[in-house]
Amino acid sequence: MLTSVFKESSNHTIPRKYHIAFWLGYFTLNFIRWGSYYQDYWYSLKSNLLTVSIGAVLVYVNIYFLFPKFILNKKYASYIFYFFLTLSIFYIIRTELIYALINENVWPESDTPQKAYSFNHIIVVFMIGIYDVALVTTLKLTTDWIFERKRTERLKEVQMRTELNLLKSQIQPHFFFNTLNSLYALAINKSEDTPRVILKLSDMMQYALYEVKGSKVGLLKEINHINNYIDIEKMRFNDRIESNMNITGNIDDVEIPPLLFLSFVENCFKHGLKGVDKINIDISFEITKKNHLEFKLVNNFNADTKEEENHGIGIMNSERRLTLLYDNDFVLETHVEDNTYNLFLKIPVL
Repeated sequence: MLTSVFKESSNHTIPRKYHIAFWLGYFTLNFIRWGSYYQDYWYSLKSNLLTVSIGAVLVYVNIYFLFPKFILNKKYASYIFYFFLTLSIFYIIRTELIYALINENVWPESDTPQKAYSFNHIIVVFMIGIYDVALVTTLKLTTDWIFERKRTERLKEVQMRTELNLLKSQIQPHFFFNTLNSLYALAINKSEDTPRVILKLSDMMQYALYEVKGSKVGLLKEINHINNYIDIEKMRFNDRIESNMNITGNIDDVEIPPLLFLSFVENCFKHGLKGVDKINIDISFEITKKNHLEFKLVNNFNADTKEEENHGIGIMNSERRLTLLYDNDFVLETHVEDNTYNLFLKIPVL
């Protein structure tokens, strides 16, 4: 996880202005802290300008060179060697510049006089360098992890939206194709139903092309779309279809994902007309007190078509779409009893 996050950061996750703000804040804190402690702000200004600047160089060498070159490639021994080599160079440059530009006493903070290159002085300066590197590296990795997590979430959202759109686009093409064939047959026979079919098909195409672009549509519009579909099927199959629809509860302000129920209704006609003289369809929508929408669909059909139906892509696509939309917060149940197909769907609504 650490390796992937650091590789994805491309070394420029954090804008430059935040780098500048951090080091200015870090310098100001140390300047005030040591200036107040020794009551010598001039010395604190000079020493912190030097030490913070050199410390920043050490930090960036570690973050943008040593860490990606060795740690990300699992060369841990090489990283330790070069890190302490860099610390040694950091110590020499820091000590010599302080001695030459600021103060001959390279460690005035010590209670007792200390010489440059003494064991205690080396340990203290090394610890200062390690502290700076650890602090900034932790901030960098944390920030990169946050950016990477947000990027991953955006990618998942785009992927889910793309898959939803693909599933949605697979719902109606075969219906429009079959309807156009039926429309052609009606036109050939000069049927009086031809204008009605054209009008309802036009309404359905307008809904599919323009109304369902968003993630939600009004339930009333969805029900009207289903009614248009059923009316067209009735005209296609003359008197072989009887349907009934019941609505319980206030659905005026209810919104749902578009084209959520149509594939279930399509299956009634795709399989229900096989081997039976007439198909009976009962559809119900109910808004419960717990802000759920319950959709029930019952239709008679020939039980011999059950195996074919179970292997159709319509129900599988619908289940996949429901999973993407609601995760596990939905109920979808189907069963067959006495040549009757029963479907129950429960989804949350606001």
